[in-house]
Amino acid sequence: MERTLAILKPDCLRKNLIGAVIKQIEESGFKIISMKLVRLTKAEAEGFYEVHRGRPFFEDLTVFMSSGACVPIVLEKENAVADFRKLIGATDPAEADEGTVRKLYADSKGENIVHGSDSVENGKIEIAYFFPGSELARMTA
Repeated sequence: MERTLAILKPDCLRKNLIGAVIKQIEESGFKIISMKLVRLTKAEAEGFYEVHRGRPFFEDLTVFMSSGACVPIVLEKENAVADFRKLIGATDPAEADEGTVRKLYADSKGENIVHGSDSVENGKIEIAYFFPGSELARMTA
């Protein structure tokens, strides 16, 4: 089984869409391994998105991700990373396929409801950022 990280972003919570998005995730065959409600500081958001430092959108992204609570979720499924990326759709909701999470709920490329790991390797790194090994082990035991 493969794991990936999803994050329901602050706009998802502000719009009261947690249940709708989780329902779509579960109906797509993903198993929720762990999830929690967190409020990132600006520094924590910068740490998580360190790979994007220096890109034009980095500042706006980290300000947005620290603007309210979010819900990181560890998901498990065969081909979890690719399947989740397909489920959420393109970063820009205007370019996302019909029925995807972003097409249904996102307002813009910058506030696009959900994060999904872009590779198996990054999924492991991102999961560890929010769920240290011992914490995740307790949840899956």
